Amino acid sequence: MSKTADIAPPNEAAGILLAGSAYAIWGIFPLYWDLLAAVPPFELVIHRMLWCALFAAGVTAARGRLRTMWSVVRTKRLLLALALSGMLIAVNWTIYIYSIATAQLVEASLGYYITPLLSIALGVVMLGERLSRFRLAALALAAIAVGVLSLRLGHVPWIALGLALSFGFYGYVRKLTPVDSLDGLTIEMALFFPLSLGLILFWGWKGTGVFPSVHLSIDALLLLAGPVTAIPLALFAAGARRVRMTTLGFLQYLAPTITLLLATLFLGEKFTSTDAAVFGCVWAALLLVGLEGPVARSAVRQGA
Repeated sequence: MSKTADIAPPNEAAGILLAGSAYAIWGIFPLYWDLLAAVPPFELVIHRMLWCALFAAGVTAARGRLRTMWSVVRTKRLLLALALSGMLIAVNWTIYIYSIATAQLVEASLGYYITPLLSIALGVVMLGERLSRFRLAALALAAIAVGVLSLRLGHVPWIALGLALSFGFYGYVRKLTPVDSLDGLTIEMALFFPLSLGLILFWGWKGTGVFPSVHLSIDALLLLAGPVTAIPLALFAAGARRVRMTTLGFLQYLAPTITLLLATLFLGEKFTSTDAAVFGCVWAALLLVGLEGPVARSAVRQGA
């Protein structure tokens, strides 16, 4: 077995800082979107897509990537894949902002904890990856957690599952689409630019939209939704190239942990005993997945 995977890259400290900053920003996102609570969730997502498209296009031009991006657009397979990933991330954003508007961030954070486990299931079903005993037990615990939460809510926890499914499939599609992360985001948002611009102009003409607002602070926050969306993605892309996958795997839990703490400590959401049992199952599942690698390496060393 090669030991290169266990050797830290020379720039891993910088990579941890960059990727960790991205996850930290994603974790505190609820505070930003909460400032825009007066904007309907769907309208807020449309604004996010519009201003993100304009900001990302400017960054792409500054990076000198327009020619590269044009070659991607001319490749039908890549364009269709990015159209699909764009729809998936739009669904994810809508559900997430809805969870903030309706004070259901605890369930939303659960969704992002479940996402890595869903990625395992997707790897087995879609890519034919092997399902070890550790991962089988982890998936069983995740299923138990969803079942317990369903019983408590009286319905399927669609926010958690919707976030996990949309982001899990988004990651799956982007994994199979060989396009730079920022280039991909630019194309995803550009594909929906006519729709988002048309809707905002229509709402403005009808007088039913929030933009332009009588409050300049609302307009400023909507305009900043572009860089607020793109900057952490750029940090993540830069950090991901500098750290080991195992390090990145642990860092990804920073965002839902921060979100869970914000929801319960600052935004007044309750964390019940049932929630504790549900999250306990998911955390145990993630621990099993994390232990799989060290246990396998230990078995190899003992057999050597």
